[in-house]
Amino acid sequence: QVQLVESGGGLVQPGGSLRLSCAVSERIFSINTMSWHRQAPGTQRELVASITNSGTTNYASTVKGRSTISRDNVRNTVYLQMNSLKPGDTAVYYCRVIAPMIRVDTWGQGTQVTVSS
Repeated sequence: QVQLVESGGGLVQPGGSLRLSCAVSERIFSINTMSWHRQAPGTQRELVASITNSGTTNYASTVKGRSTISRDNVRNTVYLQMNSLKPGDTAVYYCRVIAPMIRVDTWGQGTQVTVSS
């Protein structure tokens, strides 16, 4: 039973930065892919970034160059560093883990990011 705990969201001014964290209640070697998604009011949930257990990363075009996804295998945590934030980045951000070998596809509760002056 995998559980995700997200943190790091909040209110930030345009051009500012945030670092989101997602702690996973399972060993990293059991997790194949970790990813961040976001959903703004009235929109569909979209992929922001993902990282595999081999370190391969993928980014949405809207955040590429401004965001970095990383993972800490000791702390069983995935991070999303977000820089040069824009009002359009305002959304609820969700962490997701996929581990097919243990039949896991789990979402976190979400953390609110608001970019406004």
